[in-house]
Amino acid sequence: MTSEISYRHNHPIGRLPILNVEPTVDAGRWAAKAFVGEVIPFSAVSFREGHDALGVELLLTNPKGDLTIKRMHTGAAGTDSWHTEVQLEEQGVWKFQIRAFSDDYETWHHNTEVKLAAGVDEELMMLEGVELFTRAAAEKDRKKSNAKELVLAAEVLADQSHSPSARFAAALNVKLLKAIAEHPVRALETLSETYEINCERTLAGAGAWYEFFPRSEGASINKDGTFASGNFGTAAKRLKAVKDMGFDVLYIPPIHPIGISHRKGPNNTLTAGPNDPGVPWGIGNSDGGHDAINPALGTMKDFESFVKEANKLGLEIALDLALQTSPDHPWVKEHPKWFNYRADGTIAYAENPPKKYQDIYPINFDDDFDGLVKEVYRICDLWISKGVTIFRVDNPHTKPVLFWQTLIAKVNEKYPEIVFLAEAFTKPAMMHALGKAGFQQSYTYFTWRTTKHELTEYGNEVSHQTSAFFRPNFWVNTPDILPFHLQSGNPAMFALRAVLAATLTPSWGMYAGYELFEHRVLSEGREEYLDSEKYQIKVRDWDGAKQSLAPLVTKLNKIRNANRALQRLRNLHFHHTDNEAIIAYSKRDGENLVLVIVNLDPSNAQATVVHWNMDLLGLTGDSFVVDDQITGNSFSWNRDSFVSLDPRGDYNNVAHIAVVRIP
Repeated sequence: MTSEISYRHNHPIGRLPILNVEPTVDAGRWAAKAFVGEVIPFSAVSFREGHDALGVELLLTNPKGDLTIKRMHTGAAGTDSWHTEVQLEEQGVWKFQIRAFSDDYETWHHNTEVKLAAGVDEELMMLEGVELFTRAAAEKDRKKSNAKELVLAAEVLADQSHSPSARFAAALNVKLLKAIAEHPVRALETLSETYEINCERTLAGAGAWYEFFPRSEGASINKDGTFASGNFGTAAKRLKAVKDMGFDVLYIPPIHPIGISHRKGPNNTLTAGPNDPGVPWGIGNSDGGHDAINPALGTMKDFESFVKEANKLGLEIALDLALQTSPDHPWVKEHPKWFNYRADGTIAYAENPPKKYQDIYPINFDDDFDGLVKEVYRICDLWISKGVTIFRVDNPHTKPVLFWQTLIAKVNEKYPEIVFLAEAFTKPAMMHALGKAGFQQSYTYFTWRTTKHELTEYGNEVSHQTSAFFRPNFWVNTPDILPFHLQSGNPAMFALRAVLAATLTPSWGMYAGYELFEHRVLSEGREEYLDSEKYQIKVRDWDGAKQSLAPLVTKLNKIRNANRALQRLRNLHFHHTDNEAIIAYSKRDGENLVLVIVNLDPSNAQATVVHWNMDLLGLTGDSFVVDDQITGNSFSWNRDSFVSLDPRGDYNNVAHIAVVRIP
């Protein structure tokens, strides 16, 4: 018989249990995510046997190795939860532990108060206080100035010339309490495991994205009805307008040579005409592959000039990374192992039965995994050298997660500033795995969440349940997706979706044409644009548009930039409204408190009472003053605020974005 203690999974719980530590991902298997300037909530469940007091602290080490210790506070009664928040202001890997300890001072203080009031064991409690402070003063890691206050307190408690109550009151002076707060009296110290937080640059977590096709910007229609393509030079002229709307990132689809074989025509027709430009995601022809420029757009020098112009304006360029090829891509001949083959010996084209994409060859990642990592890293390195700082990855869920984990880690090791956005509209497990594997951001289900219930449920999920590893980017539309709710063309619907996307999460995106209320659908029951820009050049009259959402978009981005609370993810809280057509939520960062109320019905006036949770808002009293950032009006609201929103005639009336005047 052995005397050794056997623990299931060889993982003892610790003298003082520390459970449910957050933020963690799969119990610490992956580093949690954060971005510079983000306020991170830390929490844990910890308790002890009996009635003695417990203390819990956060031990946080920054990327330079500097340690900060912060006392945590208790949560809701009966939960044994402990909480604190810290704003991370430095990029790099942070490490943290949770420390629980028997708080001998708080235990003694509580017991002494009770016994003095009852006239029981008065001198005994003084003696125990003397012993406590003497022991604490002798601790090796305690500062001399701090220890001095403990010694003085022990002397006061030992002076029997005064009553126990007088000694107790005299000992617990301001200086002693400060010394205890600075360095608690700890016993039975227990440390959690060490966890990591990868703090990335701010744009990895908060930013406004705009998408356009360079070939459409500056394009024109010839006399014969064909299109004259735009290029990097003409597209550069559109950059200022994008920046003037307040966007931080310009995303451009693939700029590489487009395949000839099985090239698709307008509206995904199987046969392309001689002047049809093809789908940019069908990459590769005799002019090159993923490392080359489509000659119709210009040269590599033209692209570099385009990027430099964007950077001058304060725009970063996100380039599409689509790991697939046309049948004409150089890889087809140079690397045959990188493709899948059918029983008849032909290379398998992309399919999503019954849909067929004969112009696209998927990649086989299993026969030469290392070779593909090396090649794609080379491609990323090339475009980074040309000024690209962000990669929007097309359909990453159709490739092995291991590949992305390997590639992103390799790129970020050399270039920690590079951001990868996953365009993955797929099952939650895959989307979440991609976030854990390294993707800084991801597209989301927001595009299809329209009701108050759906938005509340999904907002809570991305802001609280998955925020440690899945960073959402809310896009209102994409070239592939014309959501059913936009197909009426109602300007108020476009407005309310923009308000939701821009205020629910720190990152949001918009595809060109949204501001012009483009909504022609390919056919009933489809979520696809008629004359989709994927298949043809699109000529837009930006200056001659009769209606434009651009003024509201500009205002939204301005509001976001002026209110730090809107640049945070984990601070989203929803509040009850009596009307299901109206949604209300809040975001707070320090003294910056923003309240958002949106009418989800674009066709009718709606009114309701909003029942603000004052505890969640961090407000005392029943009333407060707000300044509406959309209209410029001020309102006096209270715990139960009546609001009415009528977007008919003016889509600006679809929402309130109100900043609270903090007393």
